[in-house]
Amino acid sequence: MPELPADGFKVIDELVGDQAEAWDLAGQIPRELLRELGAAGLLCAQVGTAHGGRGLGSHANGLLTAHTGSLCSSLRSVMTSQGMAAWTIQRLADSDQSAALLPQLVSGRLAAVGFSESEAGSDLSTMSTEIRFYGDSVVLDGHKVWITGAHYADLLIVFAKCDGGAAAVVVPASAPGVRVERVADPLGCRAAGHAHLRFDSVRLPASSVLGGPGMPLPLLVTTALAYGRISVAWGCVGILRACRNAAARHARTRTQFGKPLTEHQLVARHLADLFIAEQTATQACTHASACWDAGSPDLVVATVLAKHVGARHAAQGAATAVQVLASAGTRDGHVVARAYRDAKLMEIIEGSNEICELILAQHAVATAD
Repeated sequence: MPELPADGFKVIDELVGDQAEAWDLAGQIPRELLRELGAAGLLCAQVGTAHGGRGLGSHANGLLTAHTGSLCSSLRSVMTSQGMAAWTIQRLADSDQSAALLPQLVSGRLAAVGFSESEAGSDLSTMSTEIRFYGDSVVLDGHKVWITGAHYADLLIVFAKCDGGAAAVVVPASAPGVRVERVADPLGCRAAGHAHLRFDSVRLPASSVLGGPGMPLPLLVTTALAYGRISVAWGCVGILRACRNAAARHARTRTQFGKPLTEHQLVARHLADLFIAEQTATQACTHASACWDAGSPDLVVATVLAKHVGARHAAQGAATAVQVLASAGTRDGHVVARAYRDAKLMEIIEGSNEICELILAQHAVATAD
């Protein structure tokens, strides 16, 4: 697998600059900026070169994801969404579908993936959205909630019940019967374009169903969530990196009782905790990406572990950074204030802390001597 060219970091640095705070306060990232990043192949950098992508491995893409997350978690969330869409297509689509869809995702078109419903969150077996076949057409009815990136998306990859199993269908956001309703004032990742989706008798070509109907739901969910979990985990590394840097800079320059905060032992402990958290999350992500790139059977557990470790440490680390900066870090939009809100969402999405712990506990029991 090729390693990430330096131009990837450079493009992101130049396009993001110091705008993350403004995007957070406005709840919006300029669509044209997202399209530019997409056309540079940076929103789903693991798409293969045969389809016009960069063909990165999981580790190289993870480094890019962490860097983006250190600048703007909302942008990283859109990157995760686009990557999940591309990975779902890569894993489920036939060759004709892949050839038609993947080049679009690395040339500026934006995509989102619809799983959750109001009554189907962690337990997706209860989802009610349905695909029905009518000759060479399908009709989609149902709804999805809290779909990251959907506000910006041109294409929606929607998971639904179908023919006694489940399926994923590609839906143009502009198709008749599709409604995209922006989520107002989310707690975190405010500019990530969260939206609710409604599908009222949306008629599509049967070829819009990826790989055919009636697939086992666990296969579909595992396919997309594996990518989402490792991407979120690397994003949490980025959150921790931003918090460590902000806290260390502040503690180095802020003086209390005649000496810098870094020389106060309790503050120094906070900085050590941030460093430990960042390094621990990084190592968990590096291991998960190594499993991914090697095709290891340990991949599922490794990605769950990385996501859980990353999310817990990010939430705790962001709170620690706010504590170090005190009032200086409580201004809305400030990097650690954003991290404090954004990191909490990481403990919920792509498998809550509790779901991750259940999976890890099951693995512990299954592998006991």
